[in-house]
Amino acid sequence: MACKLGTYSFPQRLKLLLIIVSLGSILTWIITHNIQDLVWEVNPQPLAQKVQKLTGVQMASTGPHRSQPVSPTPTSLPLCAFPSPYLRGATALKFDARLTFEQVQKSNPKVQEGRYRPQECHAVQRVAILIPYRNRERHLLYLLEHLHPFLQRQLLDYGIYVINQAGNGVFNRAKLLNVGFLEALKEHQWDCFIFHDVDLVPENDFNLYLCDHEPKHLVVGRNATGYRLRYKGYFGGATAMTKQQFTRVNGFSNRYWGWGGEDDDLRIRVQLQKMKIVRPALEVARYTMTFHTRDHGNEINPERMALLKKVPQVWSKDGLNSCSYKMLTIEHKPLYINITVDIGDPRHNPEVAV
Repeated sequence: MACKLGTYSFPQRLKLLLIIVSLGSILTWIITHNIQDLVWEVNPQPLAQKVQKLTGVQMASTGPHRSQPVSPTPTSLPLCAFPSPYLRGATALKFDARLTFEQVQKSNPKVQEGRYRPQECHAVQRVAILIPYRNRERHLLYLLEHLHPFLQRQLLDYGIYVINQAGNGVFNRAKLLNVGFLEALKEHQWDCFIFHDVDLVPENDFNLYLCDHEPKHLVVGRNATGYRLRYKGYFGGATAMTKQQFTRVNGFSNRYWGWGGEDDDLRIRVQLQKMKIVRPALEVARYTMTFHTRDHGNEINPERMALLKKVPQVWSKDGLNSCSYKMLTIEHKPLYINITVDIGDPRHNPEVAV
């Protein structure tokens, strides 16, 4: 028989109303306090997928991408959060002509002799930034001004190495990077190496300076090319490779004197080893190129196309295992480690210029 509220006395009706209100309150409390768990169980992936899409780095639901090299964690510190809670995204870059190294040093008091590590946690990777250099002080200053806080917000254990080519001979970017890799490993067991041009400044700190399970190209777009990839196989400007990946391809070739070709050579080496180049999303992998004219001694290399054709035959003999140079000085400056080196010249010092 159906219940009819009108057949109940007033006290009975009041009691029934209180029961209904109580049940409603309990149901509301259960839903309110468990909705996040319910949503996560049904669909746990959107955040991970969004981070992966933007950064090019996969993220597990409880930590960083496990196929990345993760440096050993001391028992006293937890692993740093991934992604870092300090990331800001896109930043409008400004370049003050009055800026000094002392000002940049004052703004980065925790950077000591070119090194930094977070104090509250253990970084996911130990990262060495390698910058080939000669006579570009203003560009280096602008890069350091933005790169130090950029890396600190990513909670990285990092060091910045500037590899300075001595003399006025023909510039050799690739060989300087080989030297930087070899010398940096003498100081510290770095997990990841960023090969970085001095005139490219990253605009978005979601462009993570971490190595991945494959070699990673960081410069998808820059202001000088309308924020488009220069060409389909472009692998220059700033790239990230683990120690194992870089040694597997025998590093850069040492034979590219002058501008051009060495980054395409490295791409071919990567492909010969059946590795795949990965990139972050265009919206985060954006750079500002600081203006300059082509340096004297870094003219276009007329031999670059001929050298590229020989990569499959020579890569195993031309690279890290054949990199000869004369170390002149290593200086631990406040903001970076300066390595000054004589790498020879194919015309004037051929015994070193291998």
